[in-house]
Amino acid sequence: MTKPEQEDARLLKIRQLLKEHWGHAAFRPMQEQIILSVLSGTDTLALLPTGGGKSICYQLPALYNVGLCLVVSPLIALMNDQVQQLRKKNITAFTLQAGMNRNEVSQILRSAAESNCKLLYVSPERLNTALFKEFLPALDIRLIAVDEAHCISQWGYDFRPSYLRIAELRAELPEVPVLALTASATPVVQEDLKQKLLFEGTARVFRQSFARPNLSYSVYSPEVKL
Repeated sequence: MTKPEQEDARLLKIRQLLKEHWGHAAFRPMQEQIILSVLSGTDTLALLPTGGGKSICYQLPALYNVGLCLVVSPLIALMNDQVQQLRKKNITAFTLQAGMNRNEVSQILRSAAESNCKLLYVSPERLNTALFKEFLPALDIRLIAVDEAHCISQWGYDFRPSYLRIAELRAELPEVPVLALTASATPVVQEDLKQKLLFEGTARVFRQSFARPNLSYSVYSPEVKL
């Protein structure tokens, strides 16, 4: 099969997965390009507005690939919600978060390593625990997705210092591409993200317009009150 034929087959497959698991006939703006970039093994930064469909940009590649996608997220409620939604689609997913005891974490990591798990959600703090590092070689990770990636830059790592250690995973998983996703990043922050995540020179950046045509803004001057 030639390279163009391989690309056409990949495109057909991801559209089939979209229809099969999400019930949509077409992708939202930028989603398809981001997914194809990730599947080509390219480090990718995706800037999509809230509600722009960031999660499908790593969930669908996880279904396409063998192995699993490691999703780093700071939001427990979001992780739990996404795992529940994935399981309703018969997609195996697990989450590791603060508050779990050692036995619970060990059981989830063992299940992720030995089952057909497609997505493993973890808080950034979990990445540097001895137990996670012990199981890491057994996890067939094919993609690292970093949600709320702006936390890596500037004020963000004061709030969640563990975000700065995500890049350490790259030494353990040198062939695994990284997808960083955020709804807020200035050009300076974008460059900072790429540097701190050790993005390759071939990394791609996708920016979707943040304009909301359904929103309007009005400014009124109040009457002068003496």
